[in-house]
Amino acid sequence: MSGLRPDGRGGKAPGSVSAGLGTRVRIHVGGQPGEYAKAVLDAVARIPPGKVMTYGDVAEYVGGGTGRHVGAVLARFGHEEDVPWHRVIRATGEPNPTAPVEAIARLVADRTPLRPDGDRVDLTRARWDGQAP
Repeated sequence: MSGLRPDGRGGKAPGSVSAGLGTRVRIHVGGQPGEYAKAVLDAVARIPPGKVMTYGDVAEYVGGGTGRHVGAVLARFGHEEDVPWHRVIRATGEPNPTAPVEAIARLVADRTPLRPDGDRVDLTRARWDGQAP
């Protein structure tokens, strides 16, 4: 029984959810950003003030990975001053879950449209499609 995966199939269970889905990406190489991470950081740097992308939007924009991969890149390398990490949000319009108060403050400073509750971005007005403004 110990050789069965949680789904009842034989063999070893994948080490992560994405491991079984063929979406593994290399985020870093020797502690430095890998090619995927560089593409994510470049995409995030392109988001203009007042606009946002969701984690999934960024993954689609760079052509691979998932929103979780994008989040992992930002968690690892997004602390650099020239990375506008606060412009990457959840699909619900909620800001970065690690520093939501700081993210909202930065979004307000960027003049990003927020929903009336003030705790979420108005995605219909603020979502950036990756095209030049």
